[in-house]
Parts: sequence; structure tokens; C-alpha cells
Amino acid sequence: MKLKTRLMVAFCIIIILPIALAGAAILGLYRIQTKAIQKNYGLEASDTQGVLSNSLQLMSRYTKTEYDEICKQAKTDPEKLESVSYLEEVNTKLQEKSSYLIFCKNGILVYNGYHGDSSISDEQWEEQLPSYGEGDSGTGAAYYVDNDAQSLLKQVDFESSMGDQCSVYIITSSESIQPEIKKLMIDISLSVLLILALTAGVMTIWIYRGTMVPIKKLQVATKNIKEGNLDFTIDYDEPDEMGDLCRNFEDMRKRLKESTEEKVAAEKENRALISNIAHDLKTPITAVKGYSEGILDGVADTPEKQERYIRTIYNKANEMDRLLNELTLYSKIDTNRIPYNFKKINVSDYFNDCIEEIGLDLETRGIGLTYFNYADEDIVIIADPEQLMRVVNNIVTNAIKYMDKQKGQINVRIKDVGDFIQVEIEDNGKGISARDLPYIFDRFYRTDSSRNSSTGGSGIGLSIVKKIIEDHGGKIWATSKESSGTTMYFVIRKYQEVPNEQNIDH
Repeated sequence: MKLKTRLMVAFCIIIILPIALAGAAILGLYRIQTKAIQKNYGLEASDTQGVLSNSLQLMSRYTKTEYDEICKQAKTDPEKLESVSYLEEVNTKLQEKSSYLIFCKNGILVYNGYHGDSSISDEQWEEQLPSYGEGDSGTGAAYYVDNDAQSLLKQVDFESSMGDQCSVYIITSSESIQPEIKKLMIDISLSVLLILALTAGVMTIWIYRGTMVPIKKLQVATKNIKEGNLDFTIDYDEPDEMGDLCRNFEDMRKRLKESTEEKVAAEKENRALISNIAHDLKTPITAVKGYSEGILDGVADTPEKQERYIRTIYNKANEMDRLLNELTLYSKIDTNRIPYNFKKINVSDYFNDCIEEIGLDLETRGIGLTYFNYADEDIVIIADPEQLMRVVNNIVTNAIKYMDKQKGQINVRIKDVGDFIQVEIEDNGKGISARDLPYIFDRFYRTDSSRNSSTGGSGIGLSIVKKIIEDHGGKIWATSKESSGTTMYFVIRKYQEVPNEQNIDH
């Protein structure tokens, strides 16, 4: 919307909208308060207008329920009206209506239900109150009592069983006249003021957002780009000229940011790999260098020593080769440069073969292996067999490295957990501390702070495992107890055939 059009629309809205809203608010509040008055005073809808114009009639209606109750008791059970507990009960109800109860016997005030400060004594009340038989007892008539409180009075006369002349008076303060109407006027005034304030505020914000806001956003955006900062957004999407300009600018920023992030990520990945390779190769290279110098300097002066030195050099070379292979694999997996070969795999058949292969290696190491398959034999998953085997091997290899028991044991369990297959690999190694457990799947993290690869591996085996499982749409976690062992868990979603709608008979 152009600025000229925006200003014209704003002017019309500022004039018309408050009038319409104020009228609607007044009508709504009037209806609400009218219903409240009908409920509180026991009025019919047809009688409301006439009663509202007569304050005396309105005050009389306010205590009609209690008055009728007293009249009924005077006819059926007059002795109950002489009970203070009953009078207190009725008086409690009347207090909610700015009213109270007075009871006189033989012209003497016996009960006064007024609990506030009053300048009128009981003797003055006895003088001002109508005597027995003077009021329109039982007719519902009410009239003002000319006292300091300017109160409305209803009178009910009856004779007790002992022949005493008793009168019950319902006194209603003039301060209670039409409280809902007073509230209505206050509500209407507040509503009109609120509508005017909101309308003015909304229009001001609308005009400001349509002009100055997009201009300021573009100013900030151009400054950020000039300084090389692309980490921001232009969140202005109005269907006008400024909106089109902001959207085009935002698209340009996103493309620049994506290009920059890809470049930075590649550089960061390369630096991280180089740094970690250098760090992890330092120890075996140092060892190879030291043992080589020992051979050259004649330290290894016996055939046995020479063979031991050469064997150590060979093992360190293998260690470096394995480390480089792991780093290369992780780099390819992390950058999604290794295409997965997903296939349908029968869980039972696959893990039977997998456990058979692992068992041969564990047997040569003197480590026991138990396998439990609690899943059905026909369950199928979608996975890359080679990469899934890598997951199992890495977990088992990691368990072997940290095996500190004379009789090592590894337990593998396959469970059906709803839509997933859960694999549990448990060992009785030295376990992982609670401090280290949350970080074992982080790349290059070792529980051994010295980063001794001979005891703790490269630190990327479990990170590779996590990456492969997540790429399969699964999840991996671990539990451990120091000196008792560790259990690795991972889940993979089961394969479920989706029925073809074309093959369903209608």
C-alpha cells in the first residue's frame, strides 16, 4: 500500500473505528449489566426499564427473597423468628446486599444486625421505627426512614406464642441504590477511553511500520553486509513496495550467507582434521623415531632387542595407518561423501552372522560372548549392512580396549521396542565416569586426558558410530557404572510396508 493511500485509510479508521467500537461496547455493557440487575433484583425482562427508573422499587426488589422468607416464617413458625441464630443467618445474607435486620418485641429492640459504625442508638431506633401494626406488614410495601442513613424499611409483624407483639424490620441503605448502574457508567467511560487510546496507538504503529521501520531495517542490513556480517534477518513481509524490496534484499543475504558458511565449514573441517591428525600422530611418530635411533645408536645390541624394537616400530606404523583410515572415513561420512547402500535386512539372519564373526575374534582374546535375540524372526530393517557392521565392530573394539577384567564378557541383546529394533551391547570393563559419559560420542574425545592412543584409541570410533546410526534415522546412547561395565544402546526403525491405494478394493 502506497504511503498516500495508507494515510487516507488511517484517517478514516481513526474517525470511524472508535465510534463503532464505542457504540458496540456501550451496547454490550448495557446488556450485561441489565442481565445482572435482573438476576440480583429478581426482575423480569419486561419490567426492567420501569423498575430502573424507580429507585424505591429497585431497592425493594433487592431484598425480596429474604422478605418473603420472613413472611413465610411469621405465618408457619413464628417462634423461629425469635431465635438469634436464625436472625443472624438471615442477616448475613442481607449484609451482602447492603441491608441488615432489626427485631423488636413489645416495642423494645431485641436484635440489631447492623455491624458498622452507627450514630443511632437502639433507643433512637425504637422511637423512629414504626410500631407494631403501623407498617404494611406482609404486603411487600417499603418506605424510607428519615434518619442519618436514609434507609429503606420493610416491616413484618407477628404475634409470638406468648402473645408478644413482634416486628421484624429489613433496613436497606440508600447507598446500595443501583450499584450496577454506577458500575455500568464507569465501565462505559473506561471502555471509550481505552478504545480511543488503542485506536490511536494502532494507527500510529501501522503508519510507522509502513514507512520508517523498513527503511531502518534496510539501513542496518546494508551496514552489516558492508562490515561482513551476514548473521541477521530482514523480517519485513508487507505486500507493498517496501516489502518487495526487503524480500529481495533478504534473498540476497541468504545466498551470500550460505556461500560463506559452506566455505567456512570446509575450511574449519580441514583445519580440525589437520590439527587432530598432527596431535594423534605425534605419539607414534615419536615412538618410531626413538626406537629407530635406538637401533642406529646401537642401543638394541642384541637380536632380541632388535626384534622387539622393530616389532614396536611395526605396531606404531599400523597404529598410524589405522588412525589415518579412521580420520579419512569420518571426514567422508561427516561431509556426506560416502553414499550409503541401504537394503532390506532380516534382523535375525544379519545379527546371527555378525555375532558369529565377532565371536571368533573374541574367542582368540579370551573374552566370552553371549547373544540373545528377543525379536521375531521375520522383522526387517532398512540399513547399509557394511556400515551397520562397522557400528557393531567399533563398539565391541572400544569395549575390548577398556576391558580390565581377567575374564572379560560381552553380551549382545536384540529387542523389539514398538516401531524400532533396539540393540544392546554390554561389557564388564572398567566403565565410564558420570563426568565423561555425556561426551563419549564427541569427536576426538577421550576419557584419558593424556590422549594416549594405546589405551584410549583415536577418539573418533564412537563419533563414527553415532554419525552412522543417525544417518540411518536411529539414536544411540550409553549407560555405565565405574568398575562394573558399560552398555551401549542404539535403535533403528523397523521396515513397514505401506499399502498401495491403487491395490485396495473399494
